[in-house]
Amino acid sequence: MAHSRPRGAAQRSCVAALLVMAVAGCSGTGEPLSAGATPTATGPVRLWPDLPVASSPAWDFGEAETETVEGVRVPGDDIREVDPVTVVKAEIAAHPDDYTRGGATYDETPARLDDCEGEEAATLDGREAAERTGDEAGCPLLPPFYRDLTGDGRADLALGFRLPPTDLTAVRVYTVVDHRLVRVMAHDDAVSDVELAQRSVIIRSPSEVTGYEYRLRWTWDTGEGAMLLTHDEMLRTGHHGRGAPGDSGAAARRSTAGEHP
Repeated sequence: MAHSRPRGAAQRSCVAALLVMAVAGCSGTGEPLSAGATPTATGPVRLWPDLPVASSPAWDFGEAETETVEGVRVPGDDIREVDPVTVVKAEIAAHPDDYTRGGATYDETPARLDDCEGEEAATLDGREAAERTGDEAGCPLLPPFYRDLTGDGRADLALGFRLPPTDLTAVRVYTVVDHRLVRVMAHDDAVSDVELAQRSVIIRSPSEVTGYEYRLRWTWDTGEGAMLLTHDEMLRTGHHGRGAPGDSGAAARRSTAGEHP
């Protein structure tokens, strides 16, 4: 006994044939037309296989470096109870070569920080907005953000402050470890924008090439117990032409990394 082919299968076969013809193209007589030569696939090519393996990085971005903040208490392990001004003052005290000693790069920052005393710092939590963004002539501290960046279910602190007399901005992330405040990320740059995304801090900086910007992503790594620099990219922004090297984030990054232009 012969079995008839299911009608649905036959319809699907016809549709498939039509799709093949549509993809291949047809001539006026119904003949299929060639779509052209297929580019030859090429794989990655390893250059200079005898090049000695590098034993150390070219410069240090501070990945995986942490620092316990001395002299700052965290009541109830709640980082929201920590005064951001006190945190910055503790950094200044811990790094006199950067802030207070003769020839310090950021020697105007301590005096400007005194302008923050008595001010009620605006905070940003989630999508809340803040009016205060840091006065160029006054308090250099930017509104702090509170977000769980380490995945432990508790809020961490993302802090930013200007670094006068330079045009750089300090970006810091703090968490609480064993009842103590610990800095798990530190980056100074000519910053144009900062975002928080899941366990990452994304920093955008201008480039000396107009139409491009640098984008750095620092991401929390549980094994290291710190934020790691996981992406360092140069991306197009849509504008064209040459920029001004003197005003670029690249110059700031070279200086921070210890590379001299």
